[in-house]
Amino acid sequence: MHDIRKIKENPIEFDKLLSRRHHRYVAQEILKLDAERRAKILESETAQAERNNVSNQVKQAKLNNNLEEFENLRTLLSNSKEKITRLDIEAKEADDILLKFLLSLPNTPNPNVPSGKDENDNVEIHRWGTPRIFDFEPREHFLIKGAAGLNFKDAAKISGSRFVILEGTMASLHRALAQFMLDVQINEHGYKEVWTPVLVTNKCMTGTGQLPKFADESYSISNNQWLIPTAEVSLTNVFSDKILSLSELPKRLVCHSQCFRSEAGSAGRDTSGMLRQHQFEKVEMVSITLPEKSHTELIRMTECAQKILELLEIPYRTMLLCAGDIGFSATQTHDIEVWLPGQNRFREISSCSSCEDFQARRMNARYRSSNSAKPEFVHTLNGSGLAVGRCLIAVLENFQQEDGSILIPKVLQSYVGNSKKITKSGEFL
Repeated sequence: MHDIRKIKENPIEFDKLLSRRHHRYVAQEILKLDAERRAKILESETAQAERNNVSNQVKQAKLNNNLEEFENLRTLLSNSKEKITRLDIEAKEADDILLKFLLSLPNTPNPNVPSGKDENDNVEIHRWGTPRIFDFEPREHFLIKGAAGLNFKDAAKISGSRFVILEGTMASLHRALAQFMLDVQINEHGYKEVWTPVLVTNKCMTGTGQLPKFADESYSISNNQWLIPTAEVSLTNVFSDKILSLSELPKRLVCHSQCFRSEAGSAGRDTSGMLRQHQFEKVEMVSITLPEKSHTELIRMTECAQKILELLEIPYRTMLLCAGDIGFSATQTHDIEVWLPGQNRFREISSCSSCEDFQARRMNARYRSSNSAKPEFVHTLNGSGLAVGRCLIAVLENFQQEDGSILIPKVLQSYVGNSKKITKSGEFL
């Protein structure tokens, strides 16, 4: 959420920043709503002050035994109570209207973010590895013989489209990838492992920016419970309504969790295979940091995600997203795209974003630089380290053999009983 004081200080600049995301000008509308809110609050406070004054007059009239004045003032006091109740309601409604409007607005892009409309205007900032040259036509993951444990038919029967059942070696390799990712992020990069619920409240979803704008893209199971679209929601909200000390920062957390997305805006896209699923797993990283350290933390987080693919020896590239392509809560984003030879293209496998104080302001997450200092908002960051299912796809496609078998990356072999290969019949060897 945005600081309304900064909008008041420079409304033209605020509109200019939002317009980089191709958003309409809203500063004057915000200022108008704020003026109406303040007027209602002032009117309510004035009425309350007048009521207090009348109340004192009632007491004085009673002391003076002036019964006529006492009764007149009591009637006036009763009427003023109804007026104040009405004004308080109107002031609360005006406050809610402004808050709802502010919550609907996306974050403003960081100055380092390039201008652009969509993914076609993103800028490549890093590339690692060389795509393998095949002496046969590489297949997509769901067409590789050794990946027969990807059971889409039965998944569709019991759950509908965009679900998969993992069987045998596919389930084991998927689990191995998640464990490997956790081990690297914890042991090599210093993230603290956390396990969180997959059900969160409206407040949590609002705090990280999923609500109110993206309700259609998430799964609600009750009036106040949602399945998380990413562990970013639960991890970041651990710090809601808290004041951290300077010595506690940065906080670096990692969580392996189930994630759920309705994919409402992706009808007809990636319908084959397991690239875009309603239920999937991610190893999610979240950092809570000082404002002056957030850019450095974004670079660090991106490198932590990249390291997984480097250890797996899978080519990737990292893109700096343009202003028109960054997510709702992000001010700057690095997308890591893995090479998928079956599609002959790079596909996103991780998105590392800095939200600066946008989420912290929504969830009231703060720090205090000293015992006497005024609390300030922290900066929040999140990133996948990595999306487990998409990483499984990348392994299958990059390590497939002509006969349909699949080699197992060296760093994963110890996680699957030192097996080096999945045969074309789908067994470990």
